Amino acid sequence: MINVVSISLENEMDLVLAHKRSMKLAERLGLSTATQTTFATAVSEIARTVIEHTDDGILEIGLEQNQTRYSLMATVSYDNSIRFTNNDAGFYYAQKLVPEFDLTETVDCNLIVMKIGLPRSLKLDPVKINILKKEFANEQPINAYDEIKQRNARLSQIAHEKDEELRRTKLVDEKKTEFISIASHELKTPMTVLKAYTQMARGTKEPVSDQLRELLSKIDFQSNKLLTLVQQLLDISKIENGNLQYHLQPVKLNDFLNQQVEVMKHILPHHEFSINYCNDVDVLIDELRMEQVLANLLGNAGKYSDKQTKISVETMLSDEGAVVVSIIDQGRGMTAETMTSVFDKFYRAKDVLKSHTGLGMGLYITSKIITDHQGKIWVESEKGVGSKFCFSLPLVTN
Repeated sequence: MINVVSISLENEMDLVLAHKRSMKLAERLGLSTATQTTFATAVSEIARTVIEHTDDGILEIGLEQNQTRYSLMATVSYDNSIRFTNNDAGFYYAQKLVPEFDLTETVDCNLIVMKIGLPRSLKLDPVKINILKKEFANEQPINAYDEIKQRNARLSQIAHEKDEELRRTKLVDEKKTEFISIASHELKTPMTVLKAYTQMARGTKEPVSDQLRELLSKIDFQSNKLLTLVQQLLDISKIENGNLQYHLQPVKLNDFLNQQVEVMKHILPHHEFSINYCNDVDVLIDELRMEQVLANLLGNAGKYSDKQTKISVETMLSDEGAVVVSIIDQGRGMTAETMTSVFDKFYRAKDVLKSHTGLGMGLYITSKIITDHQGKIWVESEKGVGSKFCFSLPLVTN
């Protein structure tokens, strides 16, 4: 059927719409007044009968082409559990009004079909039918109820489109996450082998020229960078799938921070490190994951600040029963726009895209790890002055 009119049958007010719309369509087709009335009455009687039993019937009115002829057609679908009896006089009366009447019962619903053949003299064609459809699509509401119903229908359509858009976006994200996971696993093995061979070559007792030793050192350095990126991709895949695992245990925070700072002093030898801790406290953490957090925050502090500048690590107790760890640099700082997005997945500020490498994964993973530790993470920054990354961790209570 070429659908022209569709009406949900919810209450008696819809009977008015069903009658007027079916009359209007028959009139626009050029049918006689008697035929218009007959068709509209049959539609109204079936609509009334269905409404008496349920509030989720659907009326559709349109045209059906059978070779060179067209028929005016109306269908009413409703719950398949409904059975009409002799008390449903309208159902039996409608059958007498139209030449073709059929009731089909399916697993999904019951469907009533009513048809009236149209004379060839109307000279219907696809162009005329499209004009007819557009007219009814743009038709003004018949009454206040119809206006409200049309608005609700539009809102429902918008909501449906939004839901469909979200479903498709979710599907794309799932496929992307699956690809990232597979690609990362495939990359990790050859990269691990490459690094192993490089370290073996660097450790050989055979004579090696200084130039070759320097090249092996560079290969090893770049291998470490690639392995870090692969591991970050794997972590994002685990985060998206809810599979990021933690082994939590109580740890003395100050000792833990000192260990990480000592490691980073070797990685960032051209920066000065300063520490200022509050009284030592116990925190419940996964040490490997928290090492990842500090390596990323301290690494970024060095990456985005000049050599010979200071990186400070500070802690303080908050009023909420938590300890706050702050990483402070004297680097380039951030704009307000960057601060609102810096923890988003794959986000990279425009002013560092060309000057600094990266995929924008580190801070996203860091924020997820802190959140999973029941903590919070935030940043305070001023352009050209520096940044202060802070995260909180709940204290272990006896």
